[in-house]
Amino acid sequence: MRRALPALTLATAAFVLAGSAQAAGIGSGGGPSEVVLLIQIVLLLSLGRLLGEAMLRVGQPAVMGQLLAGLLLGPSFFGAVWPEAQHWLFPPGRDQRALLDGIAQLGILLLLLMTGMETDLALVRKVRRAAVSVSVTGVAVPFACGFLLGWFLPEAMLPHPELRLVTSLFLGTALAISSVKIVAMVVREMNFLRRNVGQVIVASAIIDDTIGWVIIAVIFSLARAGTIDPWEVGRSLAGTLVFLGISLTVGRRLVFWLIRWANDSLRSEAAVITAILVLMGVLALITQAIGVHTVLGAFVAGLLVGQSPILTRRIDEQLRGVVTALFAPIFFGLAGLSADLTILRDPRLLLLTLGLIAVASLGKFAGAFAGGLIGGLRRPESLALACGMNARGSTEVIVASIGLGMGALSQDLFTMIVAMALITTLAMPPMLRWALHRLPLAGEEKARLAREAAEETGFVARLERLLVAADDGAKGRFAARIAGLVAGSRGMPVTVVRLGEPT
Repeated sequence: MRRALPALTLATAAFVLAGSAQAAGIGSGGGPSEVVLLIQIVLLLSLGRLLGEAMLRVGQPAVMGQLLAGLLLGPSFFGAVWPEAQHWLFPPGRDQRALLDGIAQLGILLLLLMTGMETDLALVRKVRRAAVSVSVTGVAVPFACGFLLGWFLPEAMLPHPELRLVTSLFLGTALAISSVKIVAMVVREMNFLRRNVGQVIVASAIIDDTIGWVIIAVIFSLARAGTIDPWEVGRSLAGTLVFLGISLTVGRRLVFWLIRWANDSLRSEAAVITAILVLMGVLALITQAIGVHTVLGAFVAGLLVGQSPILTRRIDEQLRGVVTALFAPIFFGLAGLSADLTILRDPRLLLLTLGLIAVASLGKFAGAFAGGLIGGLRRPESLALACGMNARGSTEVIVASIGLGMGALSQDLFTMIVAMALITTLAMPPMLRWALHRLPLAGEEKARLAREAAEETGFVARLERLLVAADDGAKGRFAARIAGLVAGSRGMPVTVVRLGEPT
């Protein structure tokens, strides 16, 4: 109870601040106000951080606290208690909201950049058989359930009844994707990341996310076209495949060169971070130009940057700090602000929301469990997989926000998806803990974990880049060969300084 007092105190202070400023007439001139924007940012950051801390202390992801901050400050709570002050603090007018929306849209790209950087393709290759089977069935089953649900929704729930197919595709995608960020965080916090089943869970979530963002990109082109044109669908799909093919081959080498050049040639502070942000913007613009959503470009940029051997832990932490401290709380807070849970007082909408949660959970659970069995996993391992893959959280909120912005989802559907993401994510950690703690270590797994623990405590595991000073003598050549073996096995860059003649 004591841990929740700072958040409750801040929420009370927000109500008083909004009422006092409203009474003083601040920001009431009709146009967008920088003072109101600053108050919005301060409240979203402060309340989101405190509630995120509270969530972490009870074993939940911090992003849930940021989403709850938006729900508290939005029409679901603040608007129901003091509607006049809430409307002043977060005006429904387009001009004032556009200021916060601009920050949130940049936040979406940065969140997708970080998601891509956290995507470990080497891990996917290592457990590819089980991960691919889990991802295929774990996406196909809930996607089909969500699509059918969207197809039979009453027309009153659809923003554009003539584009029911687009809404159904969006709903299917929202139910199918797992949040790799939250899945990886929970598995890592439980110290299960190196376990076989932990690696399969994270790798499957990675493939889920990748498939999901490609689907979102194609759906976006459908929604933008306004009609279901097979030629337009084919063009968008072909453009997406060409973009992915070039990015993961030629683009990968160009990104490596760009980051290395920025790190070695530029003397200004945070040069590599600037290069990464510019790269993200360029790839996002390219995907926009070929008719798909900018999130695909940001995600692919993160994939390429995350594989760069020059990316040090310090650079990664600096970039992550900006995203998690500023942009993530604002984006998820704004998503909570956009959801109005008071609509659930309508028994019909409440029943639909409960049905959506049931369909999403059962579809993902059944698909992931079947995929685990097909991939050769034991029944307890498949059960843990099914529990872990049901987390949606950040990814679902991003998908729902994109769908709301492009007109594929109505306000009610958006609120229902946010509620589904919140409940399934809050339920995942205790379910996964229950399933994983009942998995005994196999002989091979125990030996591998012991070997990896010994390697982690060694000096070589902490290296990020090798500097070798060697001459042309036998000892110099031997040292260079050892350095090449160490660096090659870890994808680590090497700088060789050639000395004079051997003595």
